[in-house]
Amino acid sequence: MKEFFAHETAIIDDDVSIGKNTKIWHFSHILSGSVIGNNCSFGQNCVVGPKVKLGNGVKVQNNVSIYEGIECEDDVFLGPSCVFTNVTNPRAFIVRRDEFKPTLLKKGSSIGANATIVCGVTIGEYALIGSGAVVNRDVKPYALMVGVPARQIGWVSVAGNTLKFDKQNTAIDNFDGTRYRLENEQLIKTEN
Repeated sequence: MKEFFAHETAIIDDDVSIGKNTKIWHFSHILSGSVIGNNCSFGQNCVVGPKVKLGNGVKVQNNVSIYEGIECEDDVFLGPSCVFTNVTNPRAFIVRRDEFKPTLLKKGSSIGANATIVCGVTIGEYALIGSGAVVNRDVKPYALMVGVPARQIGWVSVAGNTLKFDKQNTAIDNFDGTRYRLENEQLIKTEN
């Protein structure tokens, strides 16, 4: 008995692993060799794989394709129609599967609608990529990135709220009272 839900229009290839309570909606396709964690959700018209690894609690909105070479850790959010690449210089007439560059989205990171993530980058923990941004380099944990190409305009909390710092370079997230400190251009989460 399967422990996940797949809409009748979804296609699930052989040789996939799908965790408990995951939901796969209309017209989505999970390709062989893919591993999907527990409590994930896929909107309509999503493609995953082949050989993609997604952690627990990953939320994939409508019209997202996650190609080989991409890995998402737990609790990653992929906004509607965001785009991933896996080759730097694609050509229709040249096969470059041996040139796929790995892309890693770390725990709790969020990608906004219509953003593009160019292959070979790492998106840090809890980073927030704004809608329509084009990310072509690594992103620090908790960084708020916008624009084309994406540039950092601030820092966000675990809850995704923009942080405002005092003169001692500390900030408190009003959502849960978590304290953060800026040190050597890195954000450090401290005790509440």
